[in-house]
Amino acid sequence: MLELSFSAADVARLRFAFSPLWEIVASIRVLKREEEHAIHRPWAARAKAGLKAAGVEFPLLSALVPASPQVIPGFVCPPPRAAAPELSVELAALRAQPPDQVRRTLDELPELSGPHLRELYEDPGTGLSRLAGEMQRYWDAALAPYWPRMLELLEGDVLHRSRRLAEGGVAALFGDLDDSLAWKDETLRAVTGHTPALQSLDGRGLLLSPSVFAWPRTYHIVDRDFLPTLRYPPRGVGTLWERRPLSAPRHLVPVIGRTRALILAELRAPMSGSALADRTGLTTGAISQHLSALRGAGLTRAHRHGRFVLHTRTRLGEALLNEPPQLGESGPAESAGGSDGDP
Repeated sequence: MLELSFSAADVARLRFAFSPLWEIVASIRVLKREEEHAIHRPWAARAKAGLKAAGVEFPLLSALVPASPQVIPGFVCPPPRAAAPELSVELAALRAQPPDQVRRTLDELPELSGPHLRELYEDPGTGLSRLAGEMQRYWDAALAPYWPRMLELLEGDVLHRSRRLAEGGVAALFGDLDDSLAWKDETLRAVTGHTPALQSLDGRGLLLSPSVFAWPRTYHIVDRDFLPTLRYPPRGVGTLWERRPLSAPRHLVPVIGRTRALILAELRAPMSGSALADRTGLTTGAISQHLSALRGAGLTRAHRHGRFVLHTRTRLGEALLNEPPQLGESGPAESAGGSDGDP
């Protein structure tokens, strides 16, 4: 059990960031243990084909991220300083790490071994440049084609968590972030077997980093060399690679129409109009019209976040979606068909 003790300064320094560099590292684990990451199998199949077609090999990166890592060396994916860094910025930070820090980390992880790691140890500067090159080539073949979709999910999660923090404070933020976390008495408790028990953040705060490929666990980094970081799976990650949309909730079809009921159901996590079009098979123009109607009814709202306009359910939309049919109700739920032109 890891316990992170928060001061007022730590709470004030809570922030969010994504990390393309970390997604590279975490996705390597998925490819090596695909049987443990069922929701990512559609991506894994495409990624393996893309890597093979491009002739991409990454022996040093693979050696640093074994199939069942207890600890991933911190210098492989230092926490980002910016909220949404470009991969090139993170790779530059990777290359700039002090050689003594790299050697010390490898000394502390004797289970990591092999010729590629010996070369890295002997010449960290050259080794880190080689590692950055492998990461860039891996990214281009395996992750770049899917990054817009992933980024939208990550930005949607940050939007949701930020709203939780604004409405209910830190307790609300951590309340539904992950089952392995519990917040009580200014202390965040996390179930983990690989981190020293009680640690103070020492006023450094905590970086919360949603990660597509972290699923199904959270990763806790409290390291003398880096900003304390918690990486966790974002909401909706289980549907990221799905192509088939949900079924429209039957009790809503006669009320708002089949398509609008379907769109409302799809908004389990904040989503853009183009993503909704991709998932439902509708045109972006049709999606825009239906979203306008749902906003007008107070069931959804729109937020600009980065490069996307993300749509979310309102509390009224959540309540309507989850409201079961009342006993004694009658109505043409099956026969109405829910014309898409309904209000």
